[in-house]
Amino acid sequence: MRKINKPLAAIFVAASALSLTACAQTLPTAASAANVSVDNKAASTIEVQSTEEVKITPDMAEVNFAVSTQEADPKAAQEKNSQDLNKVIDFLKQSGVDEKSIQTSNYGLEPIYDYTSGQKITGYQMRTSILVSDLPIDKVGTLVSSSIDAGINNIDRISYLSSKYDESYQEALKKAIASSKTKAEAIAAASGTSLGDIFHVEEVSTYNDTRYVGYTAAENADQSSPKSMVVEPGQLKVQAQVTVTYKIK
Repeated sequence: MRKINKPLAAIFVAASALSLTACAQTLPTAASAANVSVDNKAASTIEVQSTEEVKITPDMAEVNFAVSTQEADPKAAQEKNSQDLNKVIDFLKQSGVDEKSIQTSNYGLEPIYDYTSGQKITGYQMRTSILVSDLPIDKVGTLVSSSIDAGINNIDRISYLSSKYDESYQEALKKAIASSKTKAEAIAAASGTSLGDIFHVEEVSTYNDTRYVGYTAAENADQSSPKSMVVEPGQLKVQAQVTVTYKIK
């Protein structure tokens, strides 16, 4: 019988043990397999988007006026425009408009060309814009008509808004949430499930200037305008949009 050298046998046993250990490290164990998880959120929820609106009658207004002046040279145009502007501001204050509601902007000075004689400069025009805000609707018609006598020769825009915008927006939000539930219930029923509780709600940002509705008037006001213009503001649309995620049973 062949004899095995004891030192060699010991080395062989040790090498076999190392080989078995290495194999054990490369094979997945039951514990590591149990740590695998799957996100089933998408399969257990319904997401819908809803938009609703509330109509309100405006009770406030903003008016964009302008004073345009033409003179032979730029300095004279500037001086005349300043005089006309001061006259208009005095008129607005005497009409009960708060000083904080009067804002001047967009000062513009430009040459006037006669293109029939080779683009010759025949004078200069200066234009100053005036924004009057916080005007009650029932005062807009009289103010616009009377402003012409005060020196206003441009009425650029009248914008309408409501002091009840915020509460109307809250109402629109409630309607949007209710509408989203109706949609989600229909989807759940069609897919053979039933609707659970709300999982997540997100308000979609809206541009607040949608509450303004206005019209652009002619560039030059009609000097023969009646003493009180007819103002018909109509209604404003206050819109809210939400995205709602519901759990399903």
